[in-house]
Amino acid sequence: MAHPITPLSPPLKDELDIVIPTIRNLDFLEMWRPFLQPYHLIIVQDGDPTKVINVPDGFDYELYNRNDVNRVLGPKASCISFKDSACRCFGFLVSKKKYIFTIDDDCFVAKDPSGKEINALAQHIQNLLTPSTPLFFNTLYDPYREGADFVRGYPFSLREGVSTAISHGLWLNIPDYDAPTQLVKPRERNTRYVDAVMTIPKGTLFPMCGMNLAFDRELIGPAMYFGLMGDGQPIGRYDDMWAGWCAKVICDHLNLGVKTGLPYIWHSKASNPFVNLKKEYKGIYWQEEIIPFFQSIVLSKECTTVQECYVELSKYVKEKLGSVDPYFQKLGDAMVTWIEAWEELNPPKEAAAAAEPKSVKKEEPSPKSK
Repeated sequence: MAHPITPLSPPLKDELDIVIPTIRNLDFLEMWRPFLQPYHLIIVQDGDPTKVINVPDGFDYELYNRNDVNRVLGPKASCISFKDSACRCFGFLVSKKKYIFTIDDDCFVAKDPSGKEINALAQHIQNLLTPSTPLFFNTLYDPYREGADFVRGYPFSLREGVSTAISHGLWLNIPDYDAPTQLVKPRERNTRYVDAVMTIPKGTLFPMCGMNLAFDRELIGPAMYFGLMGDGQPIGRYDDMWAGWCAKVICDHLNLGVKTGLPYIWHSKASNPFVNLKKEYKGIYWQEEIIPFFQSIVLSKECTTVQECYVELSKYVKEKLGSVDPYFQKLGDAMVTWIEAWEELNPPKEAAAAAEPKSVKKEEPSPKSK
């Protein structure tokens, strides 16, 4: 049974990157300083690359703008979205760490019911470092949390669980609603703090939100592609959903776990529902076909790596969803480009060692750092 992480030294300090997509100054980090300052940040600047983004003093960070994306990826930069928070996945691509925590710049530190500030990152780490139980539901939720265990009737053969690939956190204050729900409930706020973490069962999809999310990059990183969204695309605000559907299908195939629940952040700002409706309206229709598509996917036994699964999935996307809209042909191609970019920047360790002398000429990401 895993023990709770002690706060003596920042857990996973040298094994975790924090990825933040933004178009504005990162003053929100001041509130997060006690929890995030020890860690390395990868900031992906969206929009106008000439705009100067200010980062509070004392943070260790790299900052990439669109010019950097184009320089690092060359022609493959076409797979990275522009003018959409989907650009965050570029940070996943260039990171060299085992774990990623990604957070939006309108997410503040939340408080639990006792008034204590919540260290969201520490809870995500706890979720990731303890197993998941996707094959059999435990009615006391996460059995690896302090004060919980497997209930009577839980098979002993399944109590080891499986490795956790994704930790999906939630939000107090502004809920993550779609535009129609926002319009119907403009004043609704989430005040319910549910002290629970649970594994999403195998075979069950979920709507993944990217604003408070952590994952094991080595286990599932290549599947965390946030698609083609925003500028020049017919859809937006489905970037994290797309990544979640793809990643969950692949986690199920590879026997990996996904947890949801704690930690909470405080979501401070509601986006404009009319703007959101313009971005979402095609997705609202398309998802009625997308979801059955993902529910019916059976990946072949020959697919034993995330990359192999993802390339096979891209073929199904073009084959099965291409008739819904030509956009899905384009998206399927972008999924393959993403994997090519991933393998270029993240070669297998053996291949990387063999190519060491030649790799000097390859251009490494060299962002503005501090």
